[in-house]
Amino acid sequence: MCKGLAALPATCLKSAKDMKHWIGNRLQKPDKGGLNTKNRAQTMAPEAKSADMVEIYKWGESLDMLINDEAGLKTFSSFLKSEFSQENIEFWMECEEYRRMTSKKKLANKAKEIYSVYVDAESPKQVNLDSATREKTGKNMVDVSMSCFEEAQRMIFRLMEKDSYRRFLKSRLFLDLVQDSHCIMAESTKQSISILLTA
Repeated sequence: MCKGLAALPATCLKSAKDMKHWIGNRLQKPDKGGLNTKNRAQTMAPEAKSADMVEIYKWGESLDMLINDEAGLKTFSSFLKSEFSQENIEFWMECEEYRRMTSKKKLANKAKEIYSVYVDAESPKQVNLDSATREKTGKNMVDVSMSCFEEAQRMIFRLMEKDSYRRFLKSRLFLDLVQDSHCIMAESTKQSISILLTA
């Protein structure tokens, strides 16, 4: 039996649906007390929705697969928050929302908000952009369009991909989820074979 599997409720071993429930519970923040090293990974993403085994494995394929999955995005966001670098994913998410806007008036207001919070040199959540990209994005504020944050968003994505995402893949949170998913999958397969043999 895999390490840590005995600690799971028996119902979690029945199916992938139970796995979703278990991951959702695993990511909940405890009501009291601080986090120790052992349970830090289990409580890092309190707002993440349940994910199934297939989704968890896909998170390890690319940053794109991770952040385009709702549970993956929330889990990665919590990981970045633990590293005090959540402004990168927040900026990326704001840019995604911005690109989906249709009202020209709302677009202009949103552009100013994103720029003042994440791009401006004096912004409270300044993201790590080179001076040329920061300057170009500033010029884009004169006549806003759907693509005015495109280059900056692409740069932040590459930064997360080369840095934070690699650390996420080596993190206790991700490795525990993969290991426990594998354990449950193996146990579920074993039970299915046992049922077939006794039928």
